[in-house]
Amino acid sequence: MRLLLVEDDAMIGEAVQGALSDSGYAVDWVTDGLTALATLRTQHYDLILLDLGLPGKDGLSVLASLRASGHEAPLLILTARDSLDDRLRGLDGGADDYVLKPFHMAELLARLRAVLRRRSGSAQPLLGTRAVSLDPVSKCASSSEASEVQLSNREFALLQALLIRPGAILSRSELEDRIYAWGNEVESNAVEFLIHSLRRKLGSQVIKNVRGMGWMVSKDA
Repeated sequence: MRLLLVEDDAMIGEAVQGALSDSGYAVDWVTDGLTALATLRTQHYDLILLDLGLPGKDGLSVLASLRASGHEAPLLILTARDSLDDRLRGLDGGADDYVLKPFHMAELLARLRAVLRRRSGSAQPLLGTRAVSLDPVSKCASSSEASEVQLSNREFALLQALLIRPGAILSRSELEDRIYAWGNEVESNAVEFLIHSLRRKLGSQVIKNVRGMGWMVSKDA
């Protein structure tokens, strides 16, 4: 899953990017509002983490521009502004949650997962179909062919991308886009290697290959 972090404080940005990367997310980090808007015009993100006190264009203006243009990615505001007016402006302006600094990373990760669950239309903590399930907290998966197994960060990221949209076919480039952040080296045949590894752990029928198009997890499987 690919996230955009918009934060001008270097210490906070490094800490959040590191913690999210350690949790299996691909994270790109920008430090001002104008760069954030330019980036979002050219790159797909599954979720945005947005500071309010940004140089160039503040966070509330970035949020307003995104929602006015029809951009629907889930968005969490991260800010030290704790006034009721700021919180109301953020939430009524289209943010999905409002997290006050300082925060514990465990809470931020839990709120991030909750927003993604709500956006996917599920109140359940697990992602999955009848054939396979994934726990975003522990990064463990199980299937009709295998009991619970621990996944690597990139195995988790790939399976999560497929399970967020069961029945949808994702191409190699779309899967790479969700696994690798800026600066990460995309290894040759990395997607095929990860799918082979997941099939070995969870069963050969969990991820289906659609010849010439990509891979999918069957919606009703």
